[in-house]
Amino acid sequence: MTTTPGTTTRTARAAAVAAAATLLLALTTGAPAARAADPPGVAEDTAAPVEIDPRDPDLRMVQGATLAPAKVLNIKSIVETDDGSERRQDTNSNVTFALQAEVLFGKDSAELTPDALSRIGAIAAEVKKQQAKSLRVFGFTDDLGSAAHGLVLSKDRANAVQRELAKGLDSTVTFQIRGYGEQYPIADNATEDGRKKNRRVEVSFPRTGT
Repeated sequence: MTTTPGTTTRTARAAAVAAAATLLLALTTGAPAARAADPPGVAEDTAAPVEIDPRDPDLRMVQGATLAPAKVLNIKSIVETDDGSERRQDTNSNVTFALQAEVLFGKDSAELTPDALSRIGAIAAEVKKQQAKSLRVFGFTDDLGSAAHGLVLSKDRANAVQRELAKGLDSTVTFQIRGYGEQYPIADNATEDGRKKNRRVEVSFPRTGT
């Protein structure tokens, strides 16, 4: 097969534009909405995306389609223990630890268990490593019982974790503490396995990349 001068360059350029468009853009008329499962205050900040010219002839779009605003994809890494009792999630800008209530508290209690102290201590060590100065501690429950009771219990549990965290951190570290009760489930409340995942306390803070 023969090629004319510049064919290879144009092909490579077209492939690069198509790849960038696939990663950064949606062929819709609007930007995607935020995930409903995210509690207030946990939106991810991202750097400005690479600009792409929607009129570029190498960007072959369906007739009538328009480009939504460009968005940098947030790289996410999740590590979970075998029994699912603890999960660490790393993104471009945040570190989040989620601990199931069963490893922190007794049933319907906000009193920390002995096992909880070492787990919270490990989180405090990571906070120091990241040199974070602002932490979010959010409590959640399943949908059993009244919603009002869940709100109180989740806030009490978040407070208990915050107090233990503060013991191992500098006094300049600030905390945002919330109890959301049965709001923002991460699993199906129709099963006990799902409810167990929803009964949790999450600790999140900015990452420094260290």
